[in-house]
Amino acid sequence: MTDFLRDLNDVQREAVLTTEGPVMVLAGAGSGKTRVITYRIAHLIRNNEVPPHNILALTFTNKAAKEMRHRIDGILERGSSSTLWIGTFHSVFARLLRSYIHLIGYDRNFSIFDADDSKSLVKQCMQELNISPESLPVNLVHSTISKAKNSFVLPPEFHRNAGDYQQQKVALVYEKYVQKLRENNALDFDDLLIKPIELFGEQPALLEQLQDYFRYLLIDEYQDTNRAQYLVAKMLSEKHRNIFVVGDDAQSIYSWRGADISNMLNFQDDYNEAKLIKLVDNYRSTKTILQAANNVIRNNRRQIQKELVANAGTGEPLTLIEAYNERREAEKVAEYIRSMRLSKGYDYRAFAIFYRTNAQSRVIEDVMRQSRIPYRIFGSVSFYKRKEIKDAVAYLRLVLNDRDGESLLRVINFPPRKIGDVSITKLKEFAESGGMTLYEAIRRSEEGGFQSRLVHALKEFSSLVETLKKRAEEGTAYDVLSLLFEMTSIPSLLQAENTPEALARHENLQELLSMARDFSDHNPDNSSLGDFLSTISLASDFEEADDADNYVSLMTVHSAKGLEFPVVFVTGMEEKLFPLNSYEPSELEEERRLFYVAITRAREKLFLSWSQSRYMYGQPQMCLRSTFINEIDPDIISTEGGRKLSESPKKVAASAMAGRPVFGTSPSAPRPAAPVQRPAGGASPAPAPASGQKSALRAGTRVHHAIFGPGTVIEVQGSGAKQKVRIGFRTAGEKTLMVQYANLKIVP
Repeated sequence: MTDFLRDLNDVQREAVLTTEGPVMVLAGAGSGKTRVITYRIAHLIRNNEVPPHNILALTFTNKAAKEMRHRIDGILERGSSSTLWIGTFHSVFARLLRSYIHLIGYDRNFSIFDADDSKSLVKQCMQELNISPESLPVNLVHSTISKAKNSFVLPPEFHRNAGDYQQQKVALVYEKYVQKLRENNALDFDDLLIKPIELFGEQPALLEQLQDYFRYLLIDEYQDTNRAQYLVAKMLSEKHRNIFVVGDDAQSIYSWRGADISNMLNFQDDYNEAKLIKLVDNYRSTKTILQAANNVIRNNRRQIQKELVANAGTGEPLTLIEAYNERREAEKVAEYIRSMRLSKGYDYRAFAIFYRTNAQSRVIEDVMRQSRIPYRIFGSVSFYKRKEIKDAVAYLRLVLNDRDGESLLRVINFPPRKIGDVSITKLKEFAESGGMTLYEAIRRSEEGGFQSRLVHALKEFSSLVETLKKRAEEGTAYDVLSLLFEMTSIPSLLQAENTPEALARHENLQELLSMARDFSDHNPDNSSLGDFLSTISLASDFEEADDADNYVSLMTVHSAKGLEFPVVFVTGMEEKLFPLNSYEPSELEEERRLFYVAITRAREKLFLSWSQSRYMYGQPQMCLRSTFINEIDPDIISTEGGRKLSESPKKVAASAMAGRPVFGTSPSAPRPAAPVQRPAGGASPAPAPASGQKSALRAGTRVHHAIFGPGTVIEVQGSGAKQKVRIGFRTAGEKTLMVQYANLKIVP
């Protein structure tokens, strides 16, 4: 046996040495899958004397391909990987097409269109077909075409299956788009997978030649392959059947990008003689963390069964954090980070905070800044630097100060008003000639000799700003932002676009609205638009991380895949957030796989947190604890007070065992004694009545709630522990609350 194979455990060594025939390695989190792939390639070259150019290894990122080459060169002598075909699906097949695409009528010097080029061409096709972007958003059409290509659904099939009016219009654009790509001798990113299938189908002799050339095919992260990737790999491996795939169905979390978990689940149906090897020895996480992961994922029906085995110690129990709102949740996370740095000597880089949606980062970022904890956002940009947030804030700044020319130029054509660069240049010249600000020039545009169409568009814009100005004089920052969204329909347009990117931007705008509502509710005497913008300016001016490599990492769980940290906080563990609005069984199972990924990123300590209420879409909402928490053995979860979750009151334990979310009575943390902010005037707490006692609350009593703000009691219902109270809140409307849980403060 070659010395380097001694570094492997028995199962890893079996995977490396099984070189002939189809093999699927089910590689659990932290089980050494990259090591298996690289050692297998090294074994083929050194021990089996396979020429390096006969090996094709496909990855999903350039980083993974580079790491693979580096490791192979580390095992063998430097430069051994130079003739290996290692790269992403797209880069490898782009290279192949440069050599052979002329066989299907393209010139070898074809262009590759990036996403912006592709969208521009889609827009051109829509214009030629007289399809308005207002009725059918360009991004939606582009996304639909891309998804069809990834599923290897070509224009004729797409057209046959187009059901509704929208799909029929997309089918027309799809057909013309493909035609125009051909006319431009261009391929888009998806064509780099589609065209090899077309090429191999039309040129069987070439396919056989390549099958002999690439005798050994290895694919990393097989659970993330789409239909087109599956087909092209199947064609290349059909003759010699030496296909080696590595992946983990439990980490299949990209169906929204076209990934098809069936490729992995059905591998043994496609290759009847395939050998299945399970890597379950985890070298990353403690036994407790892995037990939680195993507890959760076993609830999925569509999976290949396995149980991760820890090679580390038992470790600490998971800690469940409960907070009364999302700000307090973030504050508790910050408190734990400070405490663990002092007590255990962790650097900031040891901590990661995960969330389900990008919009959730806003509150966490605010608290990190206030706590002077350095942080960095991964896979996105800081909340206040996101384009849609900067656009909305620019509107608000213009409303407050119409001399702000930079903000005006940012939003004058957003959403589109057909005010182009030429028109803006003329408008600037008109303003300069008359000694006016840009906004004044807009209001007096009928004096500038402009075309009537432009004058009309400018008048509509100034009318919007003036309406918002009037609202700003009378109402709060929340009122202004709500009216802005209503009059411009920006959130609705993003929602109608219905692409993952647009929906994320929509969520961010709703989070900004929630921030404005929160600000207005908790600063009743200082809730003006100017006060709100001052808060945003101070927040957005903060640098995320001063130290180049010592910061807390903030990211969505999707961005966390492939990473690991000593300490992980998974925040927002609430129904309709994590899992995220999952009503279909397949969607719920993917959400559960996503939670499994989150759990298995932690090496030493895992925190799960949730809040009893959260601002959503500008409104305070009561929340239910995620059912995923109930799927974990309560004996390995501790509350903030240190007791096991299994030591909860019987009614809570029974609810958890029944699989129902627990709200309000969860033992994960004692309810805070004070609200976020006391109302002016030294409000006193309203005592929760004991059985048979009368409450101090009466119709007409003025109260303050930590989430809903100030209000007046309308009606008191019942008595004792079951007493309820109906309250009319100034901004939240009418709410009926249980007195013993409401934590109301009576305002004198």
